[in-house]
Amino acid sequence: MQYDFDALIERRNTDSAKWGLYPPDVIPLWVADMDFVSADPIVRALRRRADHGVFGYCRPSDALKELICGKMKRVYGWEVAAPDIAFLPGIVTGLNVAFQAFAAMGEGIVVHPPVYFHFIRDPVFHGRILQNSPLARNGDTYEIDFDRFESAIDANSRLFVLCNPHNPVGRVFTGEELERIAEVCLRRKLIICSDEIHCDLLYPPHRHIPIASLDPEIESRTITLMSPSKTFNIAGLGCGYALIKNPELRRYWNKISYGIIPHVNIMGYAAAEAGLKDGGEWLDQVMAYLAANRDHLARFIAEKMPSIRMCRIEATYLAWLDFTESGIEGAPERFFLEKARVALSEGTEFGKNFEKFARLNFACPRRVLDEALERMAAALNGI
Repeated sequence: MQYDFDALIERRNTDSAKWGLYPPDVIPLWVADMDFVSADPIVRALRRRADHGVFGYCRPSDALKELICGKMKRVYGWEVAAPDIAFLPGIVTGLNVAFQAFAAMGEGIVVHPPVYFHFIRDPVFHGRILQNSPLARNGDTYEIDFDRFESAIDANSRLFVLCNPHNPVGRVFTGEELERIAEVCLRRKLIICSDEIHCDLLYPPHRHIPIASLDPEIESRTITLMSPSKTFNIAGLGCGYALIKNPELRRYWNKISYGIIPHVNIMGYAAAEAGLKDGGEWLDQVMAYLAANRDHLARFIAEKMPSIRMCRIEATYLAWLDFTESGIEGAPERFFLEKARVALSEGTEFGKNFEKFARLNFACPRRVLDEALERMAAALNGI
């Protein structure tokens, strides 16, 4: 099947968070979902489930567990068994279970800003101590500053939260980088919670490596969070999972979750199974479209908004933009919302000292992206 990602699909008045937050004249390029219809096998599976007409309590099928284990083996050479899977209604839920389970009140959680805001806000909200180890800017990309990583860890540190592929800077960390992270965490006795939700949204030649797959020792200290939600644009259906090989960690995870974390809904399971089984064709096509959008965005910025610096994007459909030299006074996301009627994610969501940054979601039809970019360029020219 050939999918038409140029199709304009009306998402207003559909309870869309992305399209419902702002007035109708605003183009929303902020929250991380795609403006594309999901894979046809997923839509068919949901229709079959709806047509059945009974929506009682549900559980994950053996077929879904086999698909997850099979993917880990086939794609990453990593042996995962069905008992190692803890299903979740979302990855943010998984992050917060990890915060609660593996760091007590007043203990430290280490993160690499700029990073997804739930890494930064949620530990503090729940009384944990945030220990920042900022990524180091290197030209058009970011790298891990291992000296700062080491210095951020102290006797109070309990958990390191990895984002790989990284949101918002678009990095896919290499095997060598992951091995160095693992060595530090093992030596300093940290548990790792690795958010790998964007692991399928990679651009060649980059390859995702689950950090837990490096060796049995690091596997025994790692909780890996994955989900088909970003992969197949089904975030609203709420299905993710934690892969926890260490039985002791898994027992404690289940204890903290008991009676608090809701089960995945029946439609989430149906969509996840259909996507993992038959969604590959859609994923290949959407990644080709996103790669073209990414390259188009980079060209447009270079030609018409050269004062903006865009991070090199190795994965995801999110662009991390630096407006430091743009001449914009104040926050760039506010400037573009007011002057261009384009909504971006504000840089300060991702950590301190990112007031002149913003994140742009380019997972939309090219016409929508072009309209937003032309508005932004006109606003900048008007300064």
